[in-house]
Amino acid sequence: MWSSFSEWFWQERLWLPPNNSWAALEDRDGLVYAHPRDMLAALPLALALVVMRFIFERFVGMPLSRLLGVRNHARRLVKPNATLEKYFLTEGWKPKEPQMALLAAQCGLTLQQTQRWFRRRRNQDRPCLTKKFCEASWRFAFYLCSFFGGLSILYHESWLWTPAMCWDSYPNQPLKPALYYWYLLELSFYVSLLITLPFDVKRKDFKEQVAHHFVTIILIVFSYSSNLLRIGSLVLLLHDASDYLLEAGKMFNYTNRRKVCDALFIIFSLVFFYTRLVLFPTKILYTTYYESIAERSPFFGYYFFNVLLMVLQLLHVFWSCLILRMLCSFLKKGRMEKDVRSDVEESDSSDGEADQGHLPLKNGATHRPGAAPMDGPRSRLAGRLANGHTPAT
Repeated sequence: MWSSFSEWFWQERLWLPPNNSWAALEDRDGLVYAHPRDMLAALPLALALVVMRFIFERFVGMPLSRLLGVRNHARRLVKPNATLEKYFLTEGWKPKEPQMALLAAQCGLTLQQTQRWFRRRRNQDRPCLTKKFCEASWRFAFYLCSFFGGLSILYHESWLWTPAMCWDSYPNQPLKPALYYWYLLELSFYVSLLITLPFDVKRKDFKEQVAHHFVTIILIVFSYSSNLLRIGSLVLLLHDASDYLLEAGKMFNYTNRRKVCDALFIIFSLVFFYTRLVLFPTKILYTTYYESIAERSPFFGYYFFNVLLMVLQLLHVFWSCLILRMLCSFLKKGRMEKDVRSDVEESDSSDGEADQGHLPLKNGATHRPGAAPMDGPRSRLAGRLANGHTPAT
């Protein structure tokens, strides 16, 4: 059964242009070609990168965070409460107010105490700034080395400056050792990102990040197996061009160096928009869609590769919208606000609970602009809810 599946899966008509065979891509006369089995080396290398990452974060990221003054917010631990803990783990981490009032009544707490318990419980599960800094520093180090390493490999290649050259004599294009090692390293890195997903900081675009990693891994494996390394290397280089700037901006954001963070964000935005929204569609997508079949007929790999590239482009548009939102906020307020993908830590005075230490006092009562009088039926109803009771119907 496995032999039959392998024979079907590796059909030449799926992976190679018409009138080409695997036999023509066997090593000969000192020429080495890409072989799908070469990518198996990425699995042990991915595990090695995971180990390297934890060593890097422990002995480089942590000391660097302390040196740059990264400070974790002080968190107040919640008092053990079996009822609230069960609801938090099984039903949801942010119940609506009617359910919150019911839980308060069950536990003999006030509504404010129950709200505060859930806020502190959510904060306990949020990663600290030091963890975020260490993750960003590892990715910054990798993307920086990968980009400039890849640039040094491709700088003297004709297809870097003229993407149409990616299809010159395709698929009979010998494999250069430096390109193979860079390709293998990139694949291993994205596999390692999938391995560490359960331990990484989860952001609001978590699903999009997972989709991006899967599409990237499939693209790398397919392009290598089909000997599409030239165009694949350009895709990798374009992505790495802005990623290290993003991670550097995060690092300075965690250290509260606002001016450096703002400058890096502006540079990152410009590079991201140019590489992902200009170069990628006009150079990469154009050459894979039109120039790749100028001298040959389409085949399954042509359609499959272009579909994956289009998925990447849709993800680029999604992230561009998030960046534009942050840019608009930056232009209005003159400084960078929080990352719109981040889940920020809550204070004890959020969710509508009054922060008594910061409100002006008048005649012994707190007042807000537009607040209702402290007596009357609405105020008495709020008092009953705060004491853990719901109004009778």
